[in-house]
Amino acid sequence: MPSSPKIRPIRKVLIANRGEIAVRVMRTCREMGITTVAVYSDPDQAAMHVRFADEAYHIGPAASAESYLRADRILDVAVTHGCDAVHPGYGFLSENAGFAEACAEAGIIFIGPTPEAIRTMGDKTAARALMEEAGVPMAPGTVDAIADPAEARKIAREIGYPVLIKAAAGGGGKGMRVVHEDEEFVRSMEGASREAASAFADGRVFIEKFIQEPKHIEFQVMADTHGTCVHLFERECTIQRRHQKVVEEAPAARMTPELREAMAQAAVAAAQSCGYVGAGTVEFLLDQDGSFYFMEMNTRLQVEHPVTEWITGLDLVKQQIEVAEGRPLSVKQEDLQISGHSIECRVYAEDPSNNFLPVPGHLMVHRAASGPGVRVDAGVEEGDDVQIHYDPMISKLTTWAPTREAAMDRMIRAIDEYEIAGVETTLPFCRFVMGHESFRDGTFSTRFVERYFTPEDIAPSGDEDLLMAFAALQAANSSGSAPVIAPVGGDGAAVSEWARRRRD
Repeated sequence: MPSSPKIRPIRKVLIANRGEIAVRVMRTCREMGITTVAVYSDPDQAAMHVRFADEAYHIGPAASAESYLRADRILDVAVTHGCDAVHPGYGFLSENAGFAEACAEAGIIFIGPTPEAIRTMGDKTAARALMEEAGVPMAPGTVDAIADPAEARKIAREIGYPVLIKAAAGGGGKGMRVVHEDEEFVRSMEGASREAASAFADGRVFIEKFIQEPKHIEFQVMADTHGTCVHLFERECTIQRRHQKVVEEAPAARMTPELREAMAQAAVAAAQSCGYVGAGTVEFLLDQDGSFYFMEMNTRLQVEHPVTEWITGLDLVKQQIEVAEGRPLSVKQEDLQISGHSIECRVYAEDPSNNFLPVPGHLMVHRAASGPGVRVDAGVEEGDDVQIHYDPMISKLTTWAPTREAAMDRMIRAIDEYEIAGVETTLPFCRFVMGHESFRDGTFSTRFVERYFTPEDIAPSGDEDLLMAFAALQAANSSGSAPVIAPVGGDGAAVSEWARRRRD
């Protein structure tokens, strides 16, 4: 009988990341009595995650390639300053198998899956082959990468248009093209391959059937080193721009118990097929006819993990740390139940009226929403800069309520209460989503933005009081006096009243 894995207590963790996820991890570490170590680049020397950590060390200039992606510098800090473990957060080195291997070689615990699992699931074609072997449903397409445009075009015809060309080594919408007509295929494949090579240093692509009106459903899984793997139910991530998520919720709208069970079993099978350990997410596309297809597995903690924490009552970062120590999972599948409904809105420094382009800048005002059932995970504070060098996320705003309708209404209240000035944000778009009929009745698809959203939906109303409030803001800022800042939500009269109180 094999012996149980040895437990290695973690007492000091280096968080190999920045922004809200670094602060999020530090909060759990603090509750567990674990010392935290931050790393930072030149522009981040006074960042929130640096101020929040017990210790902080410089690792390079602004460019990610010379700082947050320098595994050697990060590991040198971890070893030099006596860290037991590294938590990679998400992005940067979180799905870098080489970094996970280097941690192990240095005697540092990597709080995540094995390098083998990262490598397998990071290669989309290898993952598709494994899923086919495990019996996980996949959309019709090529299992292996394909390089010959003529052969690929022939396969696309056999699958039937529209088809999706996807990067074999990537994600996040990069190296992806939807092809509707045969004449577009070769040009689209060449473009996808160039973009994939630029983004991932790997130009390989594969082809699959394009599902035209899908929902994006993902299942959170958690596995330990003792052979136990559970799912923590689903999240719906259907509201997207540029194939990237903006609004997520748990559980999914219009999910049936039967479909949930089928998708959950597929998710657990996917995790078990690669010997997965830790927190991971298996992502699916759900067709209108109820068919679902494996898309990818993210071998890390997801941005949207708070909604799962709301409905399960679990701290996923704590679960990650305990699994990394070699401890068995603290929950069994039969113990897990869905409690209520949770929604997350990603608050980005982006301009929704200008194709969601990033607008970094100085955060003159940041007063987060609060109250019952509201959580804000922020990576910046009032007076900080939203850096041009990195992801423009300001925070994640989540709500919880006993029902989906109540969670949506609470989110509207929270958005109206959230005061931000200095940069444009996605909050007005998120408020538009919360009030839209297709979102409220659950019939929306990943084409929500394309079908329903126009810049005019969040343009200023023209209310005279509102315009006066913004004029006062500009005048006060240019004169150097105390600024009058208009909050995101509310009508013109409310903004003027708020501005009057500020002046008084």
